Amino acid sequence: MHRIVVLGAGYSGAIAAGRLAKRLRREDVAITLVNAEPDFVERVRMHQLATGQQLKPRPLSAMFAGTGVELRIARVTAIDTDHRTVSLTGAEDLAYDTLVYALGSGWNAQGASGTDEHAFEIASRPGALRLRERLATLPHGTPVTVVGGGLTGIEAATEFAESRPDLDIALITTGALGDWLSPKGRAHVHKVFDGLHITVHDHTTVTAVESDHVATSDGRTIPATVTVWTGGFAVHPIAAATTLQVTDTGQIVVDGTMRSVSHPDVYAIGDAAYAMGPADKPLRMSCASGTPEAWQAADAIAARLTGGKLPHAPLRYFNQCISLGRKEGLIQYVTADDRAVSAALTGRAAALYKELVCKGAAWSVANPTLGLPTRRRPVTTPRVAEHEAAPAR
Repeated sequence: MHRIVVLGAGYSGAIAAGRLAKRLRREDVAITLVNAEPDFVERVRMHQLATGQQLKPRPLSAMFAGTGVELRIARVTAIDTDHRTVSLTGAEDLAYDTLVYALGSGWNAQGASGTDEHAFEIASRPGALRLRERLATLPHGTPVTVVGGGLTGIEAATEFAESRPDLDIALITTGALGDWLSPKGRAHVHKVFDGLHITVHDHTTVTAVESDHVATSDGRTIPATVTVWTGGFAVHPIAAATTLQVTDTGQIVVDGTMRSVSHPDVYAIGDAAYAMGPADKPLRMSCASGTPEAWQAADAIAARLTGGKLPHAPLRYFNQCISLGRKEGLIQYVTADDRAVSAALTGRAAALYKELVCKGAAWSVANPTLGLPTRRRPVTTPRVAEHEAAPAR
């Protein structure tokens, strides 16, 4: 029996588990999916959840019923990569032959003081629900400040301003608003921000968060009864505590098939993986990266176990999908290595496009074994070709 354990049931982990179940539906393979929560969380909608919008419940037990995937609701506390075991809360250690690490990431305070005490985050469902409770109590004119001008910050600020036009919404970014976008994309973001009366503090770095304001590196204070921190993500620290080769930020270094360069029985996908894309640029933390990484890893595992052909699908980008509230959006078309081109879709059409993307991603997770042919060849002891020989530990 070959034991495959998938850690994490976010977009990447859930998709990988479902694809593996379809590729390797047979008696000599056991697939176990471990997740801390009993439901799948649409993380790309946490800014919506924070404003009081209701999201469709997606219990993992229903999603994986009849797939052959065993579901374990438990929190991962440690991994022993030398003995191939995973430690879980309230359960015995789980042994594996192949491990798929998809524990994702959380918010990153980036060293600013006071964030733990005073800032809110929307990188998780508990964080979004906590913020929702706080926003519901705020009176007219209360200053709400979003720190971070990336995709998450832009989506959060516009969602808050649209749903609560009575609040004083501001966004702080270390660069210029939308400076990575095309001229058309930047102009549209600025137009929407102006229409929603969002104040932008660009070229500004926050050094501290207090209960009623944030302090900046140039000595200013910006009012903030509520501070929402969206200044980047940090991976789960478990991988860095193992003998896996990781980056300075704790991401697991993988090859083109998403297999660890130091441990051939471990694959990493999603935010936890340090994978190279076109032009030798690391793929960014995003659903747009995690989904094809999950496909790549699952297909590579199935190929290595059945003697099939390894996948070599390019991991590349096509566009960046940005919601700007429920009525506006931006689809910024990009090169394979994620650089903006002149073309962009804006307005209501872009909002509908983004909504279809979100629904499609959730549908693919909720229907994990549809649309893929079942492999019929028996599992064999994997052979490592000379050109892909695993390095010694």
